[in-house]
Amino acid sequence: MTRTTALNTGRDDFLSWAETEQGVTLPLRPADAVLTLLAIRGADRRSGVPEPTPQLVRQVLHEDLPVLLPATPDGLAAVPRVVSALADRVRAANRLNAKRHARLLDAVREALPEFERAMSDPHNLTWPRWYASLLHADGVDPGDPGAVRTWLAAHAATPPGERRALPAAVTRADVAARTFAARALLTEALLNASTADAERSSPAGPLLPGQPLLTAAPDELERLATELSDRWTADGLGEAFDGPHADLAPGPEALPHIALADRFLDEHLDYYGDSAVPLPPPPALPAPEDIRGLLHAAPLPAALAAGADGELRELAERCGFPGSATSVWTEGTPQQLTELAADILAATVERVAADTAPADSTRDAAPDEDRRRVDRDADADADADAEGEENGDEDESESEEESEDEYALDAAHVLYALYERGGTPDSVARKAADVTGWTLSPDLEDAPVLVPDTARAAYATPSPQELSSLLGLPGLGETDREALDGHAQALAAVVDRLAATGCVFRAGDAYGLTPLGEAVVRHVLTVAHVAAPDRAAVLAWSADQLIEAAEIWPPAVAVAALTSWTAHRGGTDAAWSELLAAVAAAGHPTAALFSRLALAEIPTAPVRAALTDPVVGAHARRLLDDRGEEAPPDAVPLSARAFLILDELHAHWSEDMRAFVAALADHRDDEPAPTSLTDAFDRAAATWPGGAAALLEALAATGPEAHGILGDLRARHPDSRIAQLAARAVRTTGGSPRAGA
Repeated sequence: MTRTTALNTGRDDFLSWAETEQGVTLPLRPADAVLTLLAIRGADRRSGVPEPTPQLVRQVLHEDLPVLLPATPDGLAAVPRVVSALADRVRAANRLNAKRHARLLDAVREALPEFERAMSDPHNLTWPRWYASLLHADGVDPGDPGAVRTWLAAHAATPPGERRALPAAVTRADVAARTFAARALLTEALLNASTADAERSSPAGPLLPGQPLLTAAPDELERLATELSDRWTADGLGEAFDGPHADLAPGPEALPHIALADRFLDEHLDYYGDSAVPLPPPPALPAPEDIRGLLHAAPLPAALAAGADGELRELAERCGFPGSATSVWTEGTPQQLTELAADILAATVERVAADTAPADSTRDAAPDEDRRRVDRDADADADADAEGEENGDEDESESEEESEDEYALDAAHVLYALYERGGTPDSVARKAADVTGWTLSPDLEDAPVLVPDTARAAYATPSPQELSSLLGLPGLGETDREALDGHAQALAAVVDRLAATGCVFRAGDAYGLTPLGEAVVRHVLTVAHVAAPDRAAVLAWSADQLIEAAEIWPPAVAVAALTSWTAHRGGTDAAWSELLAAVAAAGHPTAALFSRLALAEIPTAPVRAALTDPVVGAHARRLLDDRGEEAPPDAVPLSARAFLILDELHAHWSEDMRAFVAALADHRDDEPAPTSLTDAFDRAAATWPGGAAALLEALAATGPEAHGILGDLRARHPDSRIAQLAARAVRTTGGSPRAGA
């Protein structure tokens, strides 16, 4: 008799009572799961069975059972009957009065819709639940360990491409992670129950006979959790997954790309702060039938599959060669081959990190490379630099440069940054100059580079003349090239190691993701649950979704998306007007967004129709002016002019912050504080009806986007009267002030 059969839940007596008193035969596995989970969650057992409460019912039905009990039709139907019969049993033992009994039954009914949804949610799949569902579909008795072993052996012998696939919404990494989380949930609950046994007694006796789990042998808790899982799914699954069929149920440690997914999530949160902010779609993902050929043509994967030896042996084993990866290489589906390519890429990233990072270094935070984040972070950077200046930390700039160099050589960052560019190639030299601290135009941040039609050769930093053009810095000489050469060579070496996976290319100074790389990186991003739509998904977006994304995507990518989206809707004026309405609804039109609309060749008619809009009218008029088309200024509402001025003030604020940070970095303490923002405000106020006071009120009326600007005017405007008026206006915006404002 195993320890699980001795778990003191009163199961056998309860099942006998239900059959005798209520004439119902309750299925053993769902009943055992419900009683055990209620008991280890702390249900009182004075009546001889775990006594459910509304709160415990919701916890067990919504959190526990959906990751521990298979979603078979019989099981789904049995759970509410088990809980209801249990409530009746507790009522019969005089542990519930009629009112509390009715409330408990109501709680069961109310919990059922979410229980049924959670049980069918593919993201709640675990390996035991998945294989139990396959066994059930094939009519295998889950209580017969021999039959289960025979089925598993036959399944393992089936070519990967012929096995039943996981639901389309989940990947092996999702199931591995959920299995790990479900096991953690179960073991934590068992530990808590064992502690409760030791701290207080129950009239029904201890729930877990024997010594407390905290003092038991190290593997006792895992053994007990495995036995319980088998009791609720199928006998023998745990032993098979720990032994001969471990490859059928891989854990996170067996899938290297899970670690890379975590890194990508960190990168995305560094850039955008929210995993739901969408990345731009790749220009063209490879067809599923092409994945095999692309992977087989890559030098490193081909070497691993052929039987790598020497220094590649460890990498081969990390990726499953020889073993589970071998059959995927020859017989896998496009999805399985993409996962294998992701494992090879992730393992390569790990090796690059081990080879390039100092032994005691860690990646604490990303440098502020992304020029789109200047508005949000420049003041915080200025505060940090000022603090370092006050502390006299002259070595800090050197350590920061070293940290940024290490970050630039971080292969995970290289991959994410390429995908974040929307598939446009980047420049090794430009990237090296950026992270080395050269002052480059923000306009170059996402600018694509020309890819030469030549085979990859040993990297050579471009000539001074080429660098001047590439970096937008005229007059660079050989000394400048030599200063950049070491950084560029180091980055190119990382790029070339990634190129061996078939996911990255380098041609001269240009580098980017290959079609295979786009597919693989997108797969890893989906494992990380980072929004990474494809082109079809973007075409199906609402105008609001597209406008929100287009403002943060690289200009060329955003323009292509706007053009494709409207073309998908017939390219009509109505489609473009829908986009302009979305800009107005968002309430913060920007020059950058209207520049993208202009580059997408938005027709004149919808722009002219937007002149009278109280939010975007002034931006629309400027677009027409830029085209040389007349647009009557009287048609534009004053409120729309305020939105345009606010947009311009944001640009001047960014200019001030860049100047402030640069002065601190160059130790120019005696330089006057920058005044681009305050000067621009004064110029706008000079022509605004009612002057500065009226303009401040109009800016405040635009909403929370004005809060930071008004806060800066309050703090920095030399005219105390205007500063006081700004302080009054800032309280009406409903936003949050910038750090340091």
